[in-house]
Amino acid sequence: MIKNFTSKKLNPLHNLLSNTQKDVLVIAWPVLVELLLGSLFGMIDMIMLGRIADPAVAAASISAVGMTNQPLFIGLSLVQALNIGGTAIIARYVGAKQTNKIENVLQHIILLTLVLLAIPLSAFGFFFADSILSFMGAQADTLTVGRSYFRVVSIGFLFQSFNFAISAALRGAGNTKTTMRINLSVNFINVIGNAILIYGLFGLPAFGVTGAGISTAFSQFLASILLTLYLLQGKSIIQLTFKERFKFDKDILYNLIKIGVPASLEQMALRIGLLLFAKIVAGLGTVIFAAHQICLSILGLSFNPGQAFGIATSSLVGQGLGAKDPERAEAHAKESRRIGSFISSVMAFLFFVFSPQLIALYTSDPEIIQKASVALKIIALVQPFQSSQLILAGGLRGAGDTFWPLVSTFIGVLGIRVILAYILVYFFNLGLAGAWMGVFVDQFVRWAIIYIRFKSGKWKTVTIR
Repeated sequence: MIKNFTSKKLNPLHNLLSNTQKDVLVIAWPVLVELLLGSLFGMIDMIMLGRIADPAVAAASISAVGMTNQPLFIGLSLVQALNIGGTAIIARYVGAKQTNKIENVLQHIILLTLVLLAIPLSAFGFFFADSILSFMGAQADTLTVGRSYFRVVSIGFLFQSFNFAISAALRGAGNTKTTMRINLSVNFINVIGNAILIYGLFGLPAFGVTGAGISTAFSQFLASILLTLYLLQGKSIIQLTFKERFKFDKDILYNLIKIGVPASLEQMALRIGLLLFAKIVAGLGTVIFAAHQICLSILGLSFNPGQAFGIATSSLVGQGLGAKDPERAEAHAKESRRIGSFISSVMAFLFFVFSPQLIALYTSDPEIIQKASVALKIIALVQPFQSSQLILAGGLRGAGDTFWPLVSTFIGVLGIRVILAYILVYFFNLGLAGAWMGVFVDQFVRWAIIYIRFKSGKWKTVTIR
């Protein structure tokens, strides 16, 4: 059981929960709160853009954010893949009580993240903003409002990557409350900054979507400062003391490569598939793509239970295997899936029943509301498979078994989602609904592959140095 759990946090539920449930919830609830409120803040940002006075500029701004997010997420996926290795390694060391090795792992993750990924990708995005947006299918109106936004967000990518590295290390040790507090604080500041800079409040110029980018980049910079200060204070087993001179460790590099390469390929397959998927939808026009982007914003909210409990599962599975207790690791994974899937099912019901009302929060355009509402009902049907897949895949990654998540993503996203969406959109003329039908089939197939791998139990035998 996680030692830093305090019963006061979950009373009166505390006495009704098993030790396994408590272990899962003590890690998962801060992540869930962080992700839910982070998605809520993101939805508010999109709502702000959708309420720009000129409807054409509003639609172009929403599309610009969507088209920027796809290549941005490709970069973040590579960072995240490296971090998956860091989370798994640190969780193993925590479980094995080898905490003296943790700081060196953290230093490797930060250095490799910045030098190999964050700095070169940030520079590429800044200098080739127009080319990337054009490749994404941006029409003239979207390109006009989106190029400055893309460049500003590319600068913020440096700090966001740094934050991902530190957060992954903290989560590997089961410390999810720190990242929750910091991220919620800076996201709140980001929302306020968005309102001021988008609309030009308090006598400032109205920067529109570029203002949203400036506020986002500043909030990421602020989070980097707060996370660094926390590590320097030494209040956690994850810390930066610099007592020993840094040197590359071949075993750490081996572990990061062994776990990180399949994870990197998985994330690349996912993001390339999502990028191609976005291009398919972008071909339907700016208004339809704006409806699609609103659906993605709401889908991001639905990802949160699966992501939160997937992160908890990664940490607990890694710690269980590090302590040479695979049965405990499996019990935590199964309990995490049960709780996370229940929450996702409740969200699915709300999405299905209240889809027009949710879309209307973003826009008053009747065409966007109608198109997006149909897609959102399909998203509701995706939820049970999506949540289970995310959580069990988190358990496999925590064990260092990153090959099968790669297989599931490659088949599901590139082999099914993109091809099926293209056929349904352009051959059967099903429009946005057809694209999201492809998502449903993709999620079902990925769930089946991950579930079969988890049930085999072979992930329990994965070793690290």
